[in-house]
Amino acid sequence: MSGAVSHPATSVHPPRTRLFALIAVVSVCTGVALSVTLVPPPESLFGAALAALMILVAIIDARTFLIPNELNLCALLLGLAAAGQRSPLIAESVLMAAARGAILAAAFFALAEIYRRLRGRDGIGLGDVKLAAVAGVWLDWPFMPVAVEIAALSALAAYGIGRFILRLPLRADATLPFGLFFAPAIWVGWLLQNAFFDF
Repeated sequence: MSGAVSHPATSVHPPRTRLFALIAVVSVCTGVALSVTLVPPPESLFGAALAALMILVAIIDARTFLIPNELNLCALLLGLAAAGQRSPLIAESVLMAAARGAILAAAFFALAEIYRRLRGRDGIGLGDVKLAAVAGVWLDWPFMPVAVEIAALSALAAYGIGRFILRLPLRADATLPFGLFFAPAIWVGWLLQNAFFDF
């Protein structure tokens, strides 16, 4: 409409950008603090870096529905380095971590293909598949399903609560940035694994 008043993007987005920045800073500080407090070094240093990377992934995915390959690669390589320093058998430890990552990524990829064939649309993006590889590298076998479950339940809860607050019906075709939930869940799984179970 010709009479409509258009507002510049700067009048709308800065508050949202500041909110995302505040959430990111608080989340990273919390993740780093818990990592170095609850887990002994040098594992805690790797965990602190993981926390920062996963929060960054979550924030970016929430805003763009994309997970940068660079962040996935950085987290993957860092996870392999962390695996290598855990055991005197460095090569064996790194290969085992890589195998876990490959298996979980393959499982996510298979699930994505099944969903696409059944529903005729994408449900899991390649960024999520690559993030699954990151989860496999960082987490031992018992904690991989824990992280996935935390992410899935968090996503469902966030969606349900959001629709309830907005008084909107639930939709079967709704899309969610799964990395927003999966990335922090990977760090939570790492923290549980190293601080409380010491696998």
